[in-house]
Amino acid sequence: MSKPEVAIASGSIKHRRQWLVLSLTLILAVTAVTASIAIGPIKMSFKEVWQILLDKSVEQDVYYQIVWNIRLPRTLVGMLVGTGLALSGAILQGVMRNPLADPHIIGVSAGAGFAAVAALTIIPNFPSSYVPLAAFIGALTSAAIVYGLAWKAGVSPMRLILAGVAVSSLMSAGTSGLLVVFSENVQAVMGWLVGGLAGRSWFHWHQLWPYIAVAGTISLFTGRQINILLLGDEMATGLGMRVERIRVLLIALASILAAAAVSVAGLIGFIGLIVPHIIRLLSGSDYRFLLPASALAGGSLLVLADIGARMVMDPIELPVGVLTAAFGAPFFLYLLRRGQKH
Repeated sequence: MSKPEVAIASGSIKHRRQWLVLSLTLILAVTAVTASIAIGPIKMSFKEVWQILLDKSVEQDVYYQIVWNIRLPRTLVGMLVGTGLALSGAILQGVMRNPLADPHIIGVSAGAGFAAVAALTIIPNFPSSYVPLAAFIGALTSAAIVYGLAWKAGVSPMRLILAGVAVSSLMSAGTSGLLVVFSENVQAVMGWLVGGLAGRSWFHWHQLWPYIAVAGTISLFTGRQINILLLGDEMATGLGMRVERIRVLLIALASILAAAAVSVAGLIGFIGLIVPHIIRLLSGSDYRFLLPASALAGGSLLVLADIGARMVMDPIELPVGVLTAAFGAPFFLYLLRRGQKH
């Protein structure tokens, strides 16, 4: 077999593997959603779950109320949050050409945390329903500050990372200061700071889905642009790409996705870091496949983690942010060790 024929055969195998991974992540997403609805103090079979979801003639049934008013909204919010964080992380890793980039690196999480804590501690009787809005504004403001500080006749990935670390540290210090000064309100914000899906309802779904739907859909069509950016700025410019304009768009999309997710679920870490890596190991670095697969896998992983958080210390519910950190930190260390060996 000639070299061109070998290359074609290799490309065909890789293409089939990419479609296989994408199909498996879709199956995983459906399974995770069904399992999340089925598992709880009142257990149901998968068949019962789908019967309740598809048959609205039993609206007075207690199982119907549990599924539609408690478990389904929480599960769908978890899917959207995981999708937003994973897409944001995948985009940032491509834009910055840094495998360890995630939403925290552009100050989104720290900005959201500071704004939420400030609202709950400084403003008397601040309505809890407005905490996501405050966090969303804080997250986007922090990302804008990072981008402004990193700008110098353009934005290089290294300056963006350094500015993100600096602003994140400043925001985190501000959050710690508020918690010390207003120590009597610490309990009110602690659950939000560790991240979780407890109590999430259709109200939170309606707050979240427009941002994830719009920014996520646009993101899925940027795979080709990110593939070109990975070649380097000079090569991308030579291929006719307006590098700075595309980079601004991508960072804005990543910021909106992460800000929306964090504003509703709190500071859930590591989803944006580990999910793109897992997909990259399975299907390669082609962002045309990596982005949709990461979106599905991110939502699935967070929903599965939420199931674990509900069960691991039953009847006490562990915040899902604690569980993702417990599993994400060792994976992060593995990535560091793997990078050192190469």
